[in-house]
Amino acid sequence: MTTEAYLNHPTFGLLYRVCVLENGEELFSTLYAQRLFFVVTVGNQGIQFDPVSRADARLLLEGRLRSLRRFGQSEEFQKVQKTYQQTFQ
Repeated sequence: MTTEAYLNHPTFGLLYRVCVLENGEELFSTLYAQRLFFVVTVGNQGIQFDPVSRADARLLLEGRLRSLRRFGQSEEFQKVQKTYQQTFQ
């Protein structure tokens, strides 16, 4: 079962979660164009949106893949790898 998560950005509208990163961060992208990426952090002061370039988003996802492979989380690795291929290739 795939769990989808969405956020409403005040300027860019609906964002969907690409993947969960480390340290409580998540990578989100604009729903339709998949051109704008944000690292979203939920903290004591609310939700923080940090814009990142497409290249940086790709690097973050590649880092997540390496981490999952290193820790032997094959099921999650396959999900993130599929997302990576759909988003960046």
